[in-house]
Amino acid sequence: MRCVHWSGVPLDLAREAREKSAAPYIDRAVQCQLSAHDEGEHFGLLTDAGAYGTALWLRWHGADEVELVVLPDCPVAAPGPGGEGCCLFAEHAKQHTWEDALEEVSWTN
Repeated sequence: MRCVHWSGVPLDLAREAREKSAAPYIDRAVQCQLSAHDEGEHFGLLTDAGAYGTALWLRWHGADEVELVVLPDCPVAAPGPGGEGCCLFAEHAKQHTWEDALEEVSWTN
């Protein structure tokens, strides 16, 4: 399951994010994309960073510690042919995004 924490994107960081990417629009708030956790840093995806294999993320720890970071994409894919790639950044903590999706599958009829 994905983390339930959200953060607003400060106006100055939204402007900086638009300057660092080709995105014409940056969301005003982002949800942490990591697996569920309460402690430590949270990471919300803003947009591709422009350079192949990187993305621009909002990192926060509490309300006052918010910053933009450019991180390389996670290179891990689900096992098997055509396995779904992880949508997080390299060396992230806990599960890959495709592992979280497996947990959410309902086996009831």
